[in-house]
Amino acid sequence: MVEKKQKRRSRGTLLVREALEILQALNVLREQQNERSALTFLALLGIAPGKRWAEAQDPLLGITEMMNYFQDNFGKKYAPNTRETVRRFTVHQFVQMELVIANPDDPQRPVNSPDNRYQIAPALLKLVRKYDEFSWGESLEKFLSTADGLRRLQTRERKMALIPVTLPDGRELTLTAGGQNELVKKIVEDFCRRFTPGGVLVYVGDTGNKQRHIEIDYLRDLGLNIDEHGKIPDVIVHLPGENWLVLIEAVTSHGPIGLKRHNELKELFKGSKAGLVFVTAFLTRKAMTKYLAEIAWETEVWLAEAPSHIIHFNGERFLGPYE
Repeated sequence: MVEKKQKRRSRGTLLVREALEILQALNVLREQQNERSALTFLALLGIAPGKRWAEAQDPLLGITEMMNYFQDNFGKKYAPNTRETVRRFTVHQFVQMELVIANPDDPQRPVNSPDNRYQIAPALLKLVRKYDEFSWGESLEKFLSTADGLRRLQTRERKMALIPVTLPDGRELTLTAGGQNELVKKIVEDFCRRFTPGGVLVYVGDTGNKQRHIEIDYLRDLGLNIDEHGKIPDVIVHLPGENWLVLIEAVTSHGPIGLKRHNELKELFKGSKAGLVFVTAFLTRKAMTKYLAEIAWETEVWLAEAPSHIIHFNGERFLGPYE
């Protein structure tokens, strides 16, 4: 019984992380990239431990029903006085971004009615059901190209402060402030300088702009045709001398390179002419300990707070690809 509960809790944690990945891929505002919004998203899709994304539904829910769903399925209990927080700082924005429809059963219902109900938008439901499929990247791109509601709120994002990042070759780019981009900056400026000297930075992602820096032609020469809207790592570096392709995940809100992600990346980069190296980056050792049991063997871990060190997870070699 205890083991069953632990498995359910572990699956729930994974679902929350995957929901956050989807919200980040949709480029929702940073204020909605959190656990509260991920749980709301899962409730509106009827997704709980034991269900796959392909089984997503579109239940009609009120705020209290959503909060009960958090507790019943994920063990996350929010105080009754946080009901307005869920409504004002998650659901309201989802409605504005046209990800969620308010009162589809009665569009004339007053805004302040205690009977307000919300439902996931049909186009988003169709997209989410493809999350675990290879067609996810293509489906996401099509969805984003027609998501006018998302673009309307993202005008605020474009006005935000940007983080300057200096690339290894001296060029500069800017990343959207906040979120995991603080860690991405440290990866580019600290990790790359120490562990991939002479490397070519071929991709840097951005939570505010999914394609901030990408060398399309260089990647094609390596045998890769990357979909920048797909589930690719946050930073990719090629080391020409060793012919290694270093895939780096920045972990702040979603998980490390675990077994599932390790297999996903090997499949995604199976056409690479370069050997694959997998690195998970954390800001601190404390942040790493939360995910320690999930980190896959034959990968590396780097901590921004101790930039001159790297942690090697098993195997007969250090920082290198495994055949």
